[in-house]
Amino acid sequence: MARLSLEGVSRRFFGVEAVRSLTMSVSAGRVTGLIGPNGAGKTTVVNLISGLLKLSGGRIRLEDRDIGELPPHQVARLGVARTFQNIRLLKEASVLDNIVVGSHGQDRTSFAAQALGLPSVRRARAALVDRVRELLHEFSMAEYAPCLAGEVSYGHQRRVEIMRALATEPSVLLLDEPAAGMNDVEADALGVIFRRLADRGLAVLVIEHNMQLVMTLCDEVYVLESGELICHGTPEQVRNDPRVIEAYLGGEAC
Repeated sequence: MARLSLEGVSRRFFGVEAVRSLTMSVSAGRVTGLIGPNGAGKTTVVNLISGLLKLSGGRIRLEDRDIGELPPHQVARLGVARTFQNIRLLKEASVLDNIVVGSHGQDRTSFAAQALGLPSVRRARAALVDRVRELLHEFSMAEYAPCLAGEVSYGHQRRVEIMRALATEPSVLLLDEPAAGMNDVEADALGVIFRRLADRGLAVLVIEHNMQLVMTLCDEVYVLESGELICHGTPEQVRNDPRVIEAYLGGEAC
């Protein structure tokens, strides 16, 4: 089962440390939270894990393999999928086709077979679509499959992006503000799905400002301030840590 670990990870921008000597882990079967005020370095951490940014120091490992210097497409092929703060969809394509795009990395048919339109290609395509329809059903969005992605609500677009990431069949899922723009009911419903994914053995890392969701969903939480880890523990431990209350919660326990 997958385990993602960061060991003394740092990232500098023009001499300024956005992330400083961060050590943390994301384990299979668990939902791990990463929180902190704006500018704390959370998205930088996800960009480092996914290969969009290069390390200034430290190591990132997936099981026993060092992935810290790999480009994004290789990281993805090894089983690390992510979503983005800013939704990135093909808005003129259907919801179903947007998710199928994420499945292409799982297509094992040869280029020649695809060019010739062989039956094996059609069977592979049908299998991919079946998998996508299963995701649509799990996310309660089956009825939106033919709709243009740019015409569904913001909250539904968020779900499409998450499903596209899951279509790659990852072992590690990185979620950057997955509940942004959702009301509490929508966020809680999404949390139920994330818990189900973790219970199936997926390693889930959630960056989220919705503290109610974080505290009810996550098994453990890491807290960053100005790129530095200031607290790590269970949601209850983090909730009551004076450094977290001061740095993130504005002086009030949640």
